[in-house]
Amino acid sequence: MTTAETLPVEFADIVGAAARIAPVAVKTPLLNCSTLDELAGAKIFVKAEVLQRTGSFKLRGAYNRVMLLSPDERRHGVVAFSSGNHAQAVAWAARAAGASALIVMPKSAPAIKAVRTRGYGAEVELFEGDRTAMQAYARLTASERGATLIPPFDDPHIIAGQGTVGLEIADAARALGITPDVVFVPTSGGGLVGGTAIALKKTFPRTAVYAVEPVGFDDLARSLAQGARVENVPGAKSICDALLVPTPGELTFAINRRLLAGSLAIADTEAERAVAALFNHLKIVAEPGGAIGLAAVLSGAISLRGKTVVVVASGGNVDAALFANILARHPTA
Repeated sequence: MTTAETLPVEFADIVGAAARIAPVAVKTPLLNCSTLDELAGAKIFVKAEVLQRTGSFKLRGAYNRVMLLSPDERRHGVVAFSSGNHAQAVAWAARAAGASALIVMPKSAPAIKAVRTRGYGAEVELFEGDRTAMQAYARLTASERGATLIPPFDDPHIIAGQGTVGLEIADAARALGITPDVVFVPTSGGGLVGGTAIALKKTFPRTAVYAVEPVGFDDLARSLAQGARVENVPGAKSICDALLVPTPGELTFAINRRLLAGSLAIADTEAERAVAALFNHLKIVAEPGGAIGLAAVLSGAISLRGKTVVVVASGGNVDAALFANILARHPTA
């Protein structure tokens, strides 16, 4: 079992990241809605990272990492691989640092994410193949260019940046006079949930932090059960494009196996309902992967009656046509 002393990211790293990103990152609000409270039978607060620059929490880690590049590394530029949210964040951060950026994205990535990544000044290369092959290609390209690879989650500076979400939740909770019983965090590689757990447990050690994954991509849940990193079965599909990684990160798993209460697998239909609920009740535009934390609440994945619950709405970069179709399919969510 990993001990707190050997975790790859410490609370002080997250505090340092918070200071580094403060000039640009939005301190997103913690929102409450009585209708959601009634639906869940609990007090529900939504951390609206959909309002973050570039539309997701990913800016936090990307900017923290890019700002730590040396002048020589900035001259040689950066390379990243991503389905879209990390892509946009790296592109934005690289432009802010005066560095070039090449982003390798799957051809299946939502069009809006590729368009916005280019809009932030990055070169985008669409890759046909699975994500493991895409990652290998990006690493090779970075090596050939002499560029710095900015991974989406398995990097201590990325994790520390994402952990600033947890710092802000803790600060907002203290200001509101509440103690979160449970926190739900959408999860792909585990950087956001891991960093959030480190930050939260400094202030609220008894708060239960859960990862939330799509059905078919519950690699973290199965890894936690087995005590070792395992891969997803090839061929699975999900509407939650932001959460489709093959296996947990090595660094993130070292954190998450120590700090998490568990990981929950949620069906796409429930994620869609949560997208509609966020829009209907809070007027928030979320992508399915960004809404899956609320889906865990509304689907009754675990008993929450009478508890105080925080849900991270992690991203809002959804194609307009998909969003409209989801709202049409779930008008009363």
